[in-house]
Amino acid sequence: MGIDVRYLSLIGLGAITLLFVSFILALYYNQRKKLKYQKNLQALREQQQNQLIEAAVLSEETERHRIAETLHDEIGAILSSAKLHLLGIKSASLDQKDQQMHEKGRTLLNEVINKVRGISHNLHSNILKEFGLNEAVRDFVKKVVGGSAIEADTNLDESYVPDNHEEDISTYRMVQELVNNIIKYARPEKLLISSRLQNNQLHLEIFHNGDGLTQEQFDELSFRKEGLGLKNIRNRIILLKGKIAFVRNEDGYRIHIDVPVKPKA
Repeated sequence: MGIDVRYLSLIGLGAITLLFVSFILALYYNQRKKLKYQKNLQALREQQQNQLIEAAVLSEETERHRIAETLHDEIGAILSSAKLHLLGIKSASLDQKDQQMHEKGRTLLNEVINKVRGISHNLHSNILKEFGLNEAVRDFVKKVVGGSAIEADTNLDESYVPDNHEEDISTYRMVQELVNNIIKYARPEKLLISSRLQNNQLHLEIFHNGDGLTQEQFDELSFRKEGLGLKNIRNRIILLKGKIAFVRNEDGYRIHIDVPVKPKA
């Protein structure tokens, strides 16, 4: 009888152990399944977010082109016509005061025409399509800084050959927005944009010695409603799967942008 009781006890203990192990295994596999589901759900959310950002960026670029074409084709044509009418006035028949006003009007009209052309040029990305990212950045810096007291220069890696036009547009727009903000708010004396292609990464650096942003300030401002320009930069970085970092040094501020580049086939 004693042997039977011990035998039954061992069987019972084995059954309990088996149930316990089965429970642990079921819990483990259930947890793995749950984690896999959460991972897939997160990937789906990221995919949806990227699709929304891509749609927003594409919409913005389309609107830029529409405005650029309107400025060039319609507003530019009206201004040119106004200039022709103004030049048609015989200034020699005017008195000295009217001649001065005529000359002032002609100067202002020329300035407006040049401004409209410049805005249209910056909004459109034709130079990017035709000559690539490096030349577009050089041209932009020359136009936006030309005539000012800022000492600006570029040092761009010529080994970078554009492979994806849409990605280059996003990179170029980020540079535009950052440089415009630097000139508007930081009031620098020096500005340098440099790039380096290494290990399938395009490293861009914007240096200035003005009053720049910290990483914490960028992260905070890019989520505010009024920080539309910084929000666009953040969205483009997400879309490009890149990184952006704001660093303060003794000699000034540096903005580092890292963008992955597909290797050449």
